[in-house]
Amino acid sequence: MVRIVVDGREIFVDEGKSLLQGCLDHGIFIPNLCYLEDMEDPPGSCRMCFVEIEGMNQPVVSCKVEPKPDMVVNTSSSELLRLQRTSLRLLLSNHEAKCKACPSNRRCILQELVKRFGVRIRPRRYDHIDREVAEDIEHPLLQIVHSRCILCGKCVHVCQRQYGSPILTYARRGIDTIITAFGDVEAMYALCETCLACVEVCPVSALLLREPSGAIEIPADGSPEATIPCGGATP
Repeated sequence: MVRIVVDGREIFVDEGKSLLQGCLDHGIFIPNLCYLEDMEDPPGSCRMCFVEIEGMNQPVVSCKVEPKPDMVVNTSSSELLRLQRTSLRLLLSNHEAKCKACPSNRRCILQELVKRFGVRIRPRRYDHIDREVAEDIEHPLLQIVHSRCILCGKCVHVCQRQYGSPILTYARRGIDTIITAFGDVEAMYALCETCLACVEVCPVSALLLREPSGAIEIPADGSPEATIPCGGATP
């Protein structure tokens, strides 16, 4: 166990755990979107889990930090709030905020963070970026809704963990980066039919089950529900 001090509170963290996980284990809130507990090398891509560590001259993402004995950590300051708000606004500028038509509505981590950090769900400072793109390879079971995707990478991680060589992966570069399917279509069907861990782990319902008649949403109770058009009205 490693002794550290977080916001003036002494806690003990299991060796090998990240600073973020150690804080979460003790009920200390640090916002995060791209982290899963079993990640050996978290991507840190959401840039939300910033903390300040005594002796370091700038904030760091806590998911990438291994606690050291007697480390002193601060999770709340005006500078951290500024960085986290900026990161959240940038994520939202790529996100289609049609919440009423989304199965994650009212249980969405983005909605929770918007409320906590006092930012608009549709930021005014940044131009909205349309992320609807054609698929290079169409997955036989899944539809990827790029306009919802926040590129957290959780789906890629669980797919990699399950199969070693992921069926879902990143494609393109920079602002054009997307999550896409990769590989043989028949193999995708055989492997994914009994898994669907990616659908379960997606925090913003950017992965939907595909049916012959189109995609179907999977709401919180697990029962299929017809997709609601963008206008929010039922067909």
